Amino acid sequence: MPGEKGKGKYIPGSDKELIRRLAQKSYDEKVAKLAGRRLSQIRRIAEEYADEEMEEIFLKEHREKQKMIRPVETTWEELLGRWMAEDCKRKEFREDTPVILTEQGERVRSKSEKILADYFFRNRIPYKYEKPLELKGYGTVHPDFTFLSKGTKQEIYWEHNGKMDDPEYARNAVRKICAYENNGILQGERLILTFETEKNVLDTRTVERLADRYLL
Repeated sequence: MPGEKGKGKYIPGSDKELIRRLAQKSYDEKVAKLAGRRLSQIRRIAEEYADEEMEEIFLKEHREKQKMIRPVETTWEELLGRWMAEDCKRKEFREDTPVILTEQGERVRSKSEKILADYFFRNRIPYKYEKPLELKGYGTVHPDFTFLSKGTKQEIYWEHNGKMDDPEYARNAVRKICAYENNGILQGERLILTFETEKNVLDTRTVERLADRYLL
């Protein structure tokens, strides 16, 4: 009866679906509006934020004053200096190994490693050659080149696989790459890989692209 309390109006099924969609649309629009405001705020913060703000405060102080200050975080130059000064034992060279020297007089094992080392040297990319690294479940490896990332402060490893047309070499290379991955060192993050065969030699353009992306 008209005017009776406690009784709602019947809504056909088709109308219920329309109402549901309208309610969802209204909600989505409100969420999108809020997300847009938050995104604008994040962009403003990102524009003002700099990774090295704390370090810049210290570096802008007079050198004599710097000696009396204990900075809240270690500067990149100091951190890199400590890392470079760390002593590490390289692999020994066999007596029959050809003597190949880089531009800075460092001995390496192949012409391709010389190309890589010379590129890093010319572009002022500090590295350690064959710095030992322990991989659980595999043992000690000596990555061809090890770098310290300025952004993450973590080590990055570059392995050049120069004899991939040799089946045994290729199997061992894959096994080592899997060991890196099993230890959380993934290609494209902290592991850089280059490959070479007798017919497909190391491309310096590839070296430049990888260095630009991960090391500079």
